[in-house]
Amino acid sequence: MFDILSGRVTVASLREVEIQDLLRRDPIQTDLEQVRSLATGETVLVTGAGGSIGSELCRQVARLEPAQLLLLGHGENSIFDIELELTERYPNVTCVPLIADVRDRERMRQVFETYRPYSVFHAAAHKHVPLMESNTSEAITNNVAGTRNVADLSAEFGVEHLVLISTDKAVRPTSVMGATKRVAEQIVQEVAETSGRNFVAVRFGNVLGSRGSVVPTFLRQIRNGGPVTVTHPEMRRYFMTIPEAVQLVLQAGAIGKGGEVFVLNMGEPVRILDLAKDLIKLSGLEVGTDIEIRFTGTRPGEKLYEELFFTSENALPTGHPKVLRAKNGVLPIGLSTVVELLTDGARSGWSDEQLRTLLVRLVPDFQGASDVAAEADVEIAGA
Repeated sequence: MFDILSGRVTVASLREVEIQDLLRRDPIQTDLEQVRSLATGETVLVTGAGGSIGSELCRQVARLEPAQLLLLGHGENSIFDIELELTERYPNVTCVPLIADVRDRERMRQVFETYRPYSVFHAAAHKHVPLMESNTSEAITNNVAGTRNVADLSAEFGVEHLVLISTDKAVRPTSVMGATKRVAEQIVQEVAETSGRNFVAVRFGNVLGSRGSVVPTFLRQIRNGGPVTVTHPEMRRYFMTIPEAVQLVLQAGAIGKGGEVFVLNMGEPVRILDLAKDLIKLSGLEVGTDIEIRFTGTRPGEKLYEELFFTSENALPTGHPKVLRAKNGVLPIGLSTVVELLTDGARSGWSDEQLRTLLVRLVPDFQGASDVAAEADVEIAGA
């Protein structure tokens, strides 16, 4: 304050609030040299390449000097943006923009047949919990059928490394989004076991600063003068930064043997209320005086606490002190048959209750299906 008053520095010299300020721990660094074998001199495919995680994956993979970097996404504007950025920053890397939907199996087959990728990072997914509660069929066709297409084609066309981006919401899920991501993990595990390839999944906590995440929402509310809306005073989440998340993805791809789920040790979960208070203070304002915090109640499908592992999974150390490995338990009987029925039902206009019932068949601890739905699976099994 003295420097500002004396004119030596200006208010404009103060830096913006940075995401790392909110972690309440030191940012985690991983050794990217270990992951050069995934990408250097190889063809790498990133699905969902225009998203928050997908685009950062592309940036970090581009630094590893791949022969080709395939930027696949459904939204043309986001793919245009990341291609432009990478072309300017990494002129020696060949970037190939591919407008495609992972749900379109024949289009995806063309991509695999034409480019024969060595490594695949599958980031394309629907991720917003409340939205997917009211769009069950979309969550299934994108998160389940899309993953089935990518995993099957990866095995068929000899992909050496596949990494699925999953979520801690897949553990004892209370939401359609979490349940569909758990099924996606099962699909990758099944294909890894039958093909003998290094196909793995990575579970994230909440990614600070990603599109639609809580931090940009809070910052917008603070800029507008409040109130800052928090769903519940005891809502807690594990948090990581986008670069941390992507480094975990790359590390998992390098050390995975097939069928595992990898998790980053993110320390203790952070209360969303504390996050809101930190952001208000870091913005130079006072809670209650300048900005009000208002509680709105939990939204459909939300939990107060997230978990990283199932009790049936063994959390094992890896070569990296902050990366843990879990070997999943036994896959559901008839996984492929039920997945096929589930995706056919989602495309054929089945009711949400029927679709949730099939999700319970695959994910028995899914808490998002009603008792009525749980009792109705005899009829669906007959179908």
